[in-house]
Amino acid sequence: MQPQPAIFEEHEIRRVYDEATETWLFSVIDIIQVLTQQSDYQTARKYWNKLKGRLGMEGSESVTNCHRLKLPAADGKNYLTDVATAETLLRLVQSVPSPKAEPIKLWLAKVGYERMQEMADPARSLERARETWQKHGRSEKWIQQRMTGQETRNKLTDYWADHDIKEGEEHAILTNIIHQEWADVDVKQHKAMKGLKTQNLRDHMSEAELIFTALAELSTRQIAESIEATGMSENGSAAKTGGSIAKKARLELESKTGKRVVSLENYLPPAKKKIGRKIPLNKKTAF
Repeated sequence: MQPQPAIFEEHEIRRVYDEATETWLFSVIDIIQVLTQQSDYQTARKYWNKLKGRLGMEGSESVTNCHRLKLPAADGKNYLTDVATAETLLRLVQSVPSPKAEPIKLWLAKVGYERMQEMADPARSLERARETWQKHGRSEKWIQQRMTGQETRNKLTDYWADHDIKEGEEHAILTNIIHQEWADVDVKQHKAMKGLKTQNLRDHMSEAELIFTALAELSTRQIAESIEATGMSENGSAAKTGGSIAKKARLELESKTGKRVVSLENYLPPAKKKIGRKIPLNKKTAF
């Protein structure tokens, strides 16, 4: 998850997009700093720690729904900090007496609304992504393949949503089944091979990797649709079969070209670029 700061009345609010749950996660302390109108970050942090303790004793779900992620601080280093969804923050705001309470609630609601717009019209998010990829020097050919793959992915997750698959963990499990099947490595291993940490794996795939990922997900959806797969068991079976179709195509291509499809290459900036590490593979792996 790559941090993408947002701005509220000239205040930078750190946030990251969680692809697994398809939600924004905001820095709680940044929101608290706005509400308490504190210029000092440490004062806002202490305020949040006290509030978190009190709410925790009261059994507030708002506290239990907070998570901890590493976010960049003013000194440029990453530190673990509490993050929460806009929905959770809207409830937390009610516990902080502040003249900024209503403006920040409206702002959080607006952010959520913009996300809803993108879900209703995926072209919005795709066009924004296109601009970002162009700024990072991706070729038009790569961008087109990335966008096509994302459309394929969206259709698959839409199917899952309508057939008893919960966003978040269940999406991640099924995605990993597909990836492990076609690539012979899971998502975490593939990222490690490319030297990635918080970055989006798909944003660092080669054209071939994008194509085989799309083939695996397209196959999975069409197989699921053909048997009207519902729930984790049936969709898990469809995911494995869909991934295996792409694997057969990958092995065939590799046998003809002598080149591996799954690679160590990435698109990290030169200052951050480093050689990924090879992952021990099982005996059945052909590359």
